[in-house]
Amino acid sequence: MKNLFALLKSHWRRYTFLAFIFLAIALSLSAGISRIYQFWDKDPDRGATTVKQDYFGDSFSKVVYLKTKDQKWDQGWDPADSLWFYTTTQGSNLLPYDFFLELEQEGKTELFRANENLNRYRYLPQKVTFSNPDGLPVGFVRDSYQGKDYMGYTCAACHTGQLNFKGTGIRIDGGPAGADMQTFVKDLASAMRATRDNEAVRKRFVAKVLARRNNYAVEKAVIADLDKYSHRITTYYEINQSEDSYYGYARLDAFGRIYNRVLEHVLNSTDAKELRGLLRDVFKDAELASVMQKTETVLSGEKRDHLVERVAQLLSREQWAKLRAKIFSAADAPVSYPFLWDIPQHDYVQWNGLAANAGLGPVGRNTGEAIGVFGTQDWEERSDIDVLRHVIAGVTGQGFFKNPYISFKSSINVRNLRRLERHLGKLQSPQWPKEIIPLPKEHEERATKGEKLFNDNCASCHAEIKRTDPDRRIVAHMSRLNDIGTDRTMAENGATRTGWSGILRNQYVSAGPGNILIDQRAPVAAILTKATLSVVATPDPDRFFLVRWAFWAYDLISALTSNEIKPSLKSGNYDPDTTAKPYDSLLAYKGRALNGIWATAPYLHNGSVPTLYDLLLPQKRQSGDSKDSEYRPEQFLVGSREFDPDRVGFKREGYDGFKFDTTRPGNSNAGHEYGARLTMLWPDGTTVDKTLNMTKDQCKRMEPIGQCRVLEPLTKDQRLDLIEYLKDL
Repeated sequence: MKNLFALLKSHWRRYTFLAFIFLAIALSLSAGISRIYQFWDKDPDRGATTVKQDYFGDSFSKVVYLKTKDQKWDQGWDPADSLWFYTTTQGSNLLPYDFFLELEQEGKTELFRANENLNRYRYLPQKVTFSNPDGLPVGFVRDSYQGKDYMGYTCAACHTGQLNFKGTGIRIDGGPAGADMQTFVKDLASAMRATRDNEAVRKRFVAKVLARRNNYAVEKAVIADLDKYSHRITTYYEINQSEDSYYGYARLDAFGRIYNRVLEHVLNSTDAKELRGLLRDVFKDAELASVMQKTETVLSGEKRDHLVERVAQLLSREQWAKLRAKIFSAADAPVSYPFLWDIPQHDYVQWNGLAANAGLGPVGRNTGEAIGVFGTQDWEERSDIDVLRHVIAGVTGQGFFKNPYISFKSSINVRNLRRLERHLGKLQSPQWPKEIIPLPKEHEERATKGEKLFNDNCASCHAEIKRTDPDRRIVAHMSRLNDIGTDRTMAENGATRTGWSGILRNQYVSAGPGNILIDQRAPVAAILTKATLSVVATPDPDRFFLVRWAFWAYDLISALTSNEIKPSLKSGNYDPDTTAKPYDSLLAYKGRALNGIWATAPYLHNGSVPTLYDLLLPQKRQSGDSKDSEYRPEQFLVGSREFDPDRVGFKREGYDGFKFDTTRPGNSNAGHEYGARLTMLWPDGTTVDKTLNMTKDQCKRMEPIGQCRVLEPLTKDQRLDLIEYLKDL
């Protein structure tokens, strides 16, 4: 034995080097084999299929992907690329996988996962392929975490579109989904509760789940998880629901939901002090005594995660509603799903320019998104001695020797999030499919005129780019709310909402011109930033110890070194962040290049305008507007995928769709009226302040010296010219 120790001591450098080389080779082989396997699925149809009965009467007998004249794939992705994007997990765990496969619709024996039912929520149906053995819709996937399988979302669920034209469905990779996630979650929760509470349905369900012989071996475990996930999904729906805001199709308040998910999970600590304090604030006297008695076992127990969820199960509906109102804010600012082409080439992303794309920005942004779509967050305060955990505590700003420290263990797959972002770098915007949707005879003539109109009216905020240029960059042009005039709800929520910081209290986070010390109640944007960076800095708990840390280091280093986007100042006209208002720059909306805009209806950030033609019209005012003029519709229908090539958007009337009402909170179709209504601008692009009472003639007199500029309303012919040009982008 002494000789062995002596040998190791004399050659430790050599053995350490060999071990390092072995580990590097093993990781390279693992990554290579994984890539070959994951891109094995090359189904020529990309799994696309149709349904027999479309909910809104849309008709499409086939689904196609766009090609160029030389038969190359128009968007830069081949079938394997698309299928990899559809089925690559990000750590989303909505409910146990076997449950989703066997769950019945409420009051019916048909499966909830049936294509006809999920198509009703506008999730795109798929057939069985190599990477999708159960034929789940686009963006639905099996994810594994801590030894169990779950059904969750991939990026594709919200960022793959389809439009139909005369019987042909055209899939748009990276396009905005038409999904109604709000109703999907509501109906899923109802189906889960109905299964739990109806004995006959429950027995049938349990027998089918056990017969799969996958994750469950005994009836007791199935029933326990049925109760757990019935509560969890119902709680998720109730936390985010707003009486004033029902989204309908093609919209979601993603940030509102992400904020609430983070606020739920930071209320975990060894002594549950924060949550106890909130209970005392909400309830008084006898009711408080009753609530504390109900919840004491949970609040004083050894299990320190998911405290809010477990407390909610013990309260009456009325009590839970009171506590909910204290902790959370309604997700009441739905916006259109953003389209993803050119996202990796942006300097800033999200409608309000919240996320910088430099450094680890993309990984952090995608981590926040995965938290919002049901990533499991097992965050908790721990008091054990674990050297490597303390290293992570140091990296996340808690201090290397802090005890207790916060563990940010989660199901989030940072490795895949990094790979997905890199994969999007190949994606290009779709070009108008002339062979499927013919252009009018006068297209070229009108488009030529439209180009000049675009340069005069639009190019200052929506610069044109070459869609196939690998070195292209997109500069987000930010316009402050008062100038752009569109609905303020999403931007104001992002910049001004606050929440209880829980386990993140007294930590620092970068914001605006400096750092914020997170107080007991803090901006949710700060809490979210700190939480997502902490999750990114936590290795994957499902991997073997050495592999876990090797992949963790590799992914962070790779994300930093491979990102060609560098830190830069925001462009445009916005109020800068200050020490007093570190999130003021978020009170703005982004303009970006418009290539592929024809495939992204409805328009404006909140989807309040159905077509491009309508976007070039002014909003109908309450007074002072002519009855004979054209205005943006105050109400229209959404849900159909049938494409209108003349107005450029989806069918907006004549079927039993969801009625979009622009008079409801968060739904305003005001603003962005450049070319739609007389507008006067200063040289920097901001609108002339109405309090100046400047007339059109006064502004025109200042044009020769570059001090003021008048944008006249477009005529109908000019609107049509501009639309034909936009089809070519």
